[in-house]
Amino acid sequence: MGTTSRSHKPNEWAAKVNHTHLIKDPFIKQFLDNCEFPSDAQEIKESDIALIRTLDKDIDNPIKYILAVDGGYTAVEAKKGFPSSQIAFFQFGALLFSIEDLESLSEKPFIFPEDMKKLNELKRLKLVLPLQTISYKNQSSLTDSVRKAIYDFFIDAIEDSSLMETLSWFLFKEYEKEPSEIYTLSHHPSLGIGSGEIQLTRSLMRGDYTFDNPSGQIFLTDVFRLDEVVDEDLGAAGMLGYVTRLIEQLIIVHFIRCIHRLKSDSLNEFLFIADGPLSFSAQTANMRDPMRDLCNFFKKSSNLFLVGLEKSGAFVDHAQAICLPKNKVEILKQGQYLLLSNHYIYKYIKPGDANRMTYGITDYYGGKVIFYSYDGQVIVLSVPVPHKTAVKNPIKEDYYNLDIIMLNIQKLRCDMYDDAIVPIALVNKLVSLANHPSKILLEKFASKGINKDRS
Repeated sequence: MGTTSRSHKPNEWAAKVNHTHLIKDPFIKQFLDNCEFPSDAQEIKESDIALIRTLDKDIDNPIKYILAVDGGYTAVEAKKGFPSSQIAFFQFGALLFSIEDLESLSEKPFIFPEDMKKLNELKRLKLVLPLQTISYKNQSSLTDSVRKAIYDFFIDAIEDSSLMETLSWFLFKEYEKEPSEIYTLSHHPSLGIGSGEIQLTRSLMRGDYTFDNPSGQIFLTDVFRLDEVVDEDLGAAGMLGYVTRLIEQLIIVHFIRCIHRLKSDSLNEFLFIADGPLSFSAQTANMRDPMRDLCNFFKKSSNLFLVGLEKSGAFVDHAQAICLPKNKVEILKQGQYLLLSNHYIYKYIKPGDANRMTYGITDYYGGKVIFYSYDGQVIVLSVPVPHKTAVKNPIKEDYYNLDIIMLNIQKLRCDMYDDAIVPIALVNKLVSLANHPSKILLEKFASKGINKDRS
């Protein structure tokens, strides 16, 4: 592996001929011979697409508002000449606009800046995490620095509330008449995996959302188990994607809570859109069950319209292959959608054995759907389903408000990018952090702002 020079000496680059040793190696050749892709679209059997349905365009549409959430991050070198000192900057955005504003814009021959401002009312949240060789607020380790930084982010007020209040409401099911009293933490974050379960009792939680414990204070945010992915030597860069998806979805939970608290009967007028599938990754996957409980509760009590949209990956690749006639195979026609079953996923999209494995059982709370819209968009979406094995035998009724969601997604077409929709494209533009110039400027900002002296 090459290295970057810290002095006048040249960088150590990797040799440019070493690939020949791999190409000529018989073991490598044999390995590749034994690899295979899932079945091609041309091989799809009619019996495997029995779950194709057609969207009814004439159903009543209760949605009046769209709220989309997206986030981005960049990791930078915080100390010049010390590449292992790294810090990550996150930015999250929640974009709210009305369907009425969007439809009025589509009827205008020209869109003026004051019109666009209606779709540009963005709320931004910022987070900074130490990744390596940096301590925060005199914490004794990198693990504790990360824990404290996450806690501080959640405790900060968002106008008159905070994500920490939302987290408590979410975990202990305070939206129900009889909230839960106990949440079980798998281990003490300071002692590590295997140290034994700890009961977090709601009535014993302090006003600052902490719990007293003989082995050290516990933050409510320790339920995310991010301490498990911090390596004191190698750093915490491996958790960046997990943190991003976690916070994006908890921001949606926050707005669900606020709307429910202020005017609960208007919750069924909102469509909440997450960038990516409805799932929690790796250590944060334990948030899947509380999220499913919340979705099930509000589906019954107020109705809930929530969708996750995927822009890339194996499912998107497969969707393109079965929808577009240029591929000589058009399994789906415009206006149709396909509920993806466990059998279908492992046969045509992902490697795996459908008889022994259940796709997404540890991290998904939504079921996947491929939608070929009436105007030619190819969309992979996921919506909440009531139980974790819904993917094994999908039925339309289990996919919460699927027709209404697809009807509205179709209205949000954006021609800036392939199969993009307006809110996600806008919020991504307004929160994403580019390598140039954002990363360079943030590196300079971090190197000047961090206190160099440790006392």
